[in-house]
Amino acid sequence: MKKKYYILISFTAVALANISCNDFLSELPDNRAEVNTPEKVRKLLVSAYPTNSYIMCTELSSDNVDFYGERNPNGTRFMEELYSWLDVTEVDNENPASIWSTCYSAIASANYALQAIEELGDTDNMRPSKGEALICRAYAHFILTNVFCQHYHPTLSETDLGIPYMEKPETELAPKYERPSVAYDYEKMAADIEAGLPLINDSQYDIPKYHFNRNAAYTFASRFYLYYQQWDKVIEYANVALGAAPQTMLRDNAFLGTLPQDYLGPVAQAYIRADEKANLLLITAYSELGLVFGNYNVGSRYSHGNLIANTETIQSEGPWGVYTENTFYSGPWRYSSTNMDKVLLPRMPYLFEYTDPVAGIGYRRTVYAALTVEEALLNRAEAYIMKKNYAAALADMKLWVNNTVKTGANLVTEAKIESWVDSYNYYTPEKPTQKKTLEPPGFTIEAGKQEKFIHFLLYIRRHETIHMGMRWFDVKRYGITVTRRTIENGEITVTKNVLAPRDPRCAIQIPSDVIAAGFTPNPR
Repeated sequence: MKKKYYILISFTAVALANISCNDFLSELPDNRAEVNTPEKVRKLLVSAYPTNSYIMCTELSSDNVDFYGERNPNGTRFMEELYSWLDVTEVDNENPASIWSTCYSAIASANYALQAIEELGDTDNMRPSKGEALICRAYAHFILTNVFCQHYHPTLSETDLGIPYMEKPETELAPKYERPSVAYDYEKMAADIEAGLPLINDSQYDIPKYHFNRNAAYTFASRFYLYYQQWDKVIEYANVALGAAPQTMLRDNAFLGTLPQDYLGPVAQAYIRADEKANLLLITAYSELGLVFGNYNVGSRYSHGNLIANTETIQSEGPWGVYTENTFYSGPWRYSSTNMDKVLLPRMPYLFEYTDPVAGIGYRRTVYAALTVEEALLNRAEAYIMKKNYAAALADMKLWVNNTVKTGANLVTEAKIESWVDSYNYYTPEKPTQKKTLEPPGFTIEAGKQEKFIHFLLYIRRHETIHMGMRWFDVKRYGITVTRRTIENGEITVTKNVLAPRDPRCAIQIPSDVIAAGFTPNPR
């Protein structure tokens, strides 16, 4: 008899979302769709990607923003909780609860697809779908682990609290879960990645950039093994993604610089185009990111403003010299007015999806480049530095510089990098600079050339990923101490709120309703 397989349409009723929706789960939903063909499996995998983003949580938690005072009305309690590393209690479309539920919903879709593939005989024509499902499952668990747990450590991760790793569709009503270790989660992710990579086949996608195509999957693998501290694997998988001529795949920053410079929108729209060769994986999300990190007053109480930009990031002096309007092919945008101090690079557009055009209501959305060629390049450069292959690391970093910096790019040499790092003192709250003390968990960095190369690598990665939430993970990976400060009426006040390496608050707290259902919280 032919076996039938069913998928619950309402993914909030499966997996870990079960324990955060107790009232809803008083009875099982009955809206079911049969998944009984390879084509239906492929369609199901569209929902194996998170529909809410971690970016707001991690960017506001990082050292990429300052507090512009209580008198600035353009902020929320939700943003204050993130910025201050408090447990989030406010309901928001981008809060930790949304990350939790959307990632476990994506995992549920991947698991249902994998079970359907098994029920249908696991035939060769479904191998690409199986590969996509495995990589999607690993990716969603990777987000959850790195948001809600401490960063991976070769020994401490054996006891650090992880998150449940879901490998089968949930069949119980409101199940209870224990927390495994971070080490356990990494082992499971590695197994899914290794099993999934050889199966990925771009020919099954109508629009490959919205799926884990081959280059996207290998770039994700390079990020995973970078965080896992397996440098040879980083290089191996980045090599696959980059090919023999990575310089031909980098973003066309020169073109972005030719677009109208009076409004951020067109540049941000161009940044996330599917035909931009540097974009490897694009994800849509319900989000206000395009407003908060766009030329709007929204969110300007917690902002990447001129102080950070001039002393630490995209307007500070690099090895290529002092910043001018002509330094970059596509340079920073500055917006200053009453209650707004924003220095931005176009990364995500503000989009609005109308559900009722007549009433003018709908959803705020954005599209973001979750994986890029530039990331693969900088992942490989970082791994080369850890392997002390400085010539190869410099070659990769120079590719990024030459594609980004219009003037003085050829001045970036080993000697120039080292002298640039030496010209800055270590970070103090009174004098923030690029060079912050590094205390990476689980590995060491030698004083001298290796440390200086890492400082430069982190500097250009911070530029490349500004507003994308990735700096938070670098803060955790390198044990960077973050001190909060207030900028108000032109005065800078350094607060006593300091985040130290492996501070318990580096692991964002599990959603409160999940804890209320009996799940072990992160220590505080």
